Amino acid sequence: MRARQILHCDCNCFYASVEMQEQPRLRGKAIAVCGDPEARHGIVLTASYPAKRMVVKTGMAIWQAQQCCRDLIIVPPHYREYVRYSGFVREILEEYTDQIEPFGLDENWLDMTGSCGLFGSGAAIARQISDKVKRELGITVSIGVANNKITAKLGSDYKKPDAITRIEADNYRQIVYPLPVEDLLYVGPATRRKLNWYGVRTIGQLAALEPWRLGEWFGKIGYVLSSFARGTDQTPVAKLGWQAAVKSVGNSATTPRDLVCDEDAWLMLLILSESVAARLRELALKCTVVEISLRDTELDSFTRQQKAESPTDNCLEIARAAFELFRQNYSWSRPLRSIGVRASGLVAAGAPMQLSLLRDEIRRDKRERLDRAVDEVRERYGYGSLQRALVRTDPALGGIDPTSHTIHPVGFFNGG
Repeated sequence: MRARQILHCDCNCFYASVEMQEQPRLRGKAIAVCGDPEARHGIVLTASYPAKRMVVKTGMAIWQAQQCCRDLIIVPPHYREYVRYSGFVREILEEYTDQIEPFGLDENWLDMTGSCGLFGSGAAIARQISDKVKRELGITVSIGVANNKITAKLGSDYKKPDAITRIEADNYRQIVYPLPVEDLLYVGPATRRKLNWYGVRTIGQLAALEPWRLGEWFGKIGYVLSSFARGTDQTPVAKLGWQAAVKSVGNSATTPRDLVCDEDAWLMLLILSESVAARLRELALKCTVVEISLRDTELDSFTRQQKAESPTDNCLEIARAAFELFRQNYSWSRPLRSIGVRASGLVAAGAPMQLSLLRDEIRRDKRERLDRAVDEVRERYGYGSLQRALVRTDPALGGIDPTSHTIHPVGFFNGG
């Protein structure tokens, strides 16, 4: 059987690269694309390479980044432009294959196994893509070439910017085994600390362990990490346009000011539950489990969940279940800076449902129809066209638009 040819294409310093392309005066300078400090999203989203050489890192607070680099230029994010450029990159990739799996806005896996007869080897195709993106869009990409997705991603991370790295059987151990274990996908800080405690610091040391040992330490994910480290991952690259089944719908917000009382928490839970419920109705789904996530001013966080009384897509029912969870599990030891609501255990909206003799089902039906009417008004005139009176009682918290989304990467396992 012919070995697969998998590419991982990663746009270098994507947000910063787009800003420099749109604003030529920024080219070659130390810039950092940062969230809005007034809304308490004041962290570095990405930095240019001149800024990175001054140790400006993603996730730093703005004041920390400015201490590292006195001449740092702070640039606000322009997500529409990033989405536009992401689409341009995708159009170039589509010229070579229809097996394109996004991993966020700026990263894509590509299966070129069936394209090599037309365009040459995986490395040759990577060079063509790199040259074309640079020539047509003015940004650079780093590309890993391998026989599986995980190793291809290691390759794109290995050299930056504007590099192509081939990692296959003949050089796998030489390149991959010395890398720190945290370079492997799904080895986060907690997993790294645990592996380090066991004396495992490199991918080579991880690969040398028996899979059952990792299974004892980490459960099912231990076997996955063993496969990743050995370079034997066989996860397919999803075809363009493929979408995973929705398993949960959630929304969260870092609030413009600290939440200090039950009234603040109720207002935020209601605002977030409205967006979650609207999304459920859009997907023709109902939830059977409601979950909340909280983060206090010391950045300690936790989640709690409970089953709903019956499947629901009603905003008030979700908000009340979330608030009940909140009151049962939080005693205001510290103010809160972030709060979230998630609906899971999803079922089809038209699925048969047991009615209750203890609830006013007629009133419940009226609330559901009212929610759908609100959806129609907001779809036509915008979120702010119709709001609850409670939202107007607090300009800071009520000013949050829960329909505006930060773009997050999709999960690796969504592709199967």
